[in-house]
Amino acid sequence: MVFLREFFAQPVVKRILFLLLVAVLLFSLRNMLNLLLLLFLVTFVMGRLEGFITKGLSRFFPVSPIVVNIVLYVLLLSGLVFSLINYLPKLVNQVVELYNNITRFLISPQNNEAAETVAAMLKKLDIQKYLGNAVDYILKLGKWLEIILFVIVLSFFYLLQRNKVVKFTAKFRDSKISWLYKEFEYFSRKFVSSFGKVIEVQLLIALFNTILTITGLWIFGCPYLFALTIMVFLLSLIPVAGVMISFIPIGIIGYQIGDIKLVLWTIIMIIIIHGIETYVLNPRLYAHKTKLPMFYTFIILIFSQHFMGIWGLIIGIPIFMFLLDVLDVDQSSVSWYMNY
Repeated sequence: MVFLREFFAQPVVKRILFLLLVAVLLFSLRNMLNLLLLLFLVTFVMGRLEGFITKGLSRFFPVSPIVVNIVLYVLLLSGLVFSLINYLPKLVNQVVELYNNITRFLISPQNNEAAETVAAMLKKLDIQKYLGNAVDYILKLGKWLEIILFVIVLSFFYLLQRNKVVKFTAKFRDSKISWLYKEFEYFSRKFVSSFGKVIEVQLLIALFNTILTITGLWIFGCPYLFALTIMVFLLSLIPVAGVMISFIPIGIIGYQIGDIKLVLWTIIMIIIIHGIETYVLNPRLYAHKTKLPMFYTFIILIFSQHFMGIWGLIIGIPIFMFLLDVLDVDQSSVSWYMNY
């Protein structure tokens, strides 16, 4: 008994035990994964935005974070309602048309040998299955809307009473489960400083990529811009592979409206945008640098997609960065974004 007590009293053992408990808890709540991840993302982004605005306005006049928080969430809900009323039907129609258009390209014979080869390759990759899954996600808007509204309300009340929540949670420091609280505090700090920062950068880069890509497609006269905007933004959250995947529907649409010349121009546009992102934007945004070869990136994406589905493609790299931080792996080398 003394041996067991001393064994479980070791900090490393407690840390491993805590991680196992978290893993079991997340596995038991796997059906709530969408809710939990969206809650963290919305809370983190809105909290950062609130802090940035409050700090900026405080230089000119005193402002309460609570007021800023309320204004931000009013704007968020207003924008959501406005988008649902004015743009949702158009978005759904364009998504369905885009899916049907790509399906026709894969099924119908092409006059171009290169296009025939591409269509055959995409059929082997069963691209229609992935497109169908994406369309199903879009069409399940009722379920997603319920989750999004719940997430917005919950994150709003958390940010509104953040100090009270922190003070109340700190009471567990001196309780009978104090060791759990200490481990929770340690991993929470690590999680926000690594996982949260990487997600923040991915969101900013996705926004940058989406604006430039959609601007270029608008100049080229490409249709389905609403649907492509959502698609490009979501795929831009996936490191490396997102750019490659997004080019498949963009290239197909470009070929159908402008033949192979427009496809080549689209390739040039995407290469330029990716070059600006890699060598200009990433070094400025990403402060915590680590050398992560492309091989590691793809391996992480493959395993994270297998275990967590679509979410794994988005959060696989941030989770890996969090583990590197926990394991105290040296992260003072070249940014992993720059190893593409």
